[in-house]
Amino acid sequence: MRILNINSYYYSSSVHRQLQKSLKINGVDTFTYVPLTKGYVPRSECIYGDEKHVLSSECYNEFDRYIFHLKHNKILGDIKQRINLKDFTCMHAHSLFSNGYIAMRIKEEVGTPYIVAVRATDLNLFFKYMVHLKPLGKKILNQADKIIFLSETYRDFLIERYVQEQYRDGILKKSVLIPNGIDDFWLNNKGPVKQLHVGSTVKLIHVGVISKRKNLSTTVKAVEFLKKKGYEVLLTVVGRVVDESIFNQIKKLPYVKYIPPVSKEELIKIYRENDVFVMPSITETFGLVYPEAMSQGLPVLYTKGQGFDGQFDDGEVGYSVNCFDAEEIADKIICIMKNYSAISERAIVNSTKFDWNILSKEYKEIYNSLLMV
Repeated sequence: MRILNINSYYYSSSVHRQLQKSLKINGVDTFTYVPLTKGYVPRSECIYGDEKHVLSSECYNEFDRYIFHLKHNKILGDIKQRINLKDFTCMHAHSLFSNGYIAMRIKEEVGTPYIVAVRATDLNLFFKYMVHLKPLGKKILNQADKIIFLSETYRDFLIERYVQEQYRDGILKKSVLIPNGIDDFWLNNKGPVKQLHVGSTVKLIHVGVISKRKNLSTTVKAVEFLKKKGYEVLLTVVGRVVDESIFNQIKKLPYVKYIPPVSKEELIKIYRENDVFVMPSITETFGLVYPEAMSQGLPVLYTKGQGFDGQFDDGEVGYSVNCFDAEEIADKIICIMKNYSAISERAIVNSTKFDWNILSKEYKEIYNSLLMV
């Protein structure tokens, strides 16, 4: 069994390399093709050096990105030229539209089965705004052998909103729920169950880039609601500044402490110094920081209807919230405070759900099932 990953996101998130490493440990032979725009610069934490099982190719230019079929036909021509596609028994496309289109075309030409993952971009950009591409998205889904969703929320949203009724049962039957995993570092260094003392300062933490999408402005408004209710609150913000205007709004606030990006060894200390993780992102494919924070005993607040929602029932490890409702966010923080230690303990226990060693075995079972078809 040899798996061809088609993954244009390989250098934008460390999650993909961790999956490939775990698959290798579990005896799965994978090769990853990464189509890139010319001059692409990876995120610093995703610069891995030479990897013999990865082929990156700068095969299209910046302007091609605005014309879907022009860009992806260039990618298709490039992968056919660079790789012997008949060497692989299965393909794993890491997004529905961009990577799934390539996998579907290869299946049509060579017959290789494929699984396809649905990302936030597929739902929040392609299906929502690119009306002319909706039929293509549905075709990729129908021809896929398995469909991977990070959460039940994303699965149900896609099927109910974009799949015609006569196709829903078929899509549902081949849908599989597999969340992303986190680095072993977090699971090997779990924090203790935390206590919250009555009358002490409530220490909130946000870990992520400072941008409009991460929605820090609403988190700040939630802090204001808490302060009006008589709570002392400190908000620690850790991350890279993407939007200077948002950063300028928050950096002068007396209850905000800003910390630039730090190593995971430093970050684990910062997590343990705080009480509740709060990040009501406007959109979020998954959000690895939620389970990372859970592993350190922090209850979490996350956005209703986005990637992390649906992993747990409300109140189990935290709460889902309307990302634009600051008062609701404040109220859910208060709910956490009332049952703090129990939620902290459940957060630590449930963080093991995101162990790549376990998740990669689930992928291996899916790959094996396609060989039996």
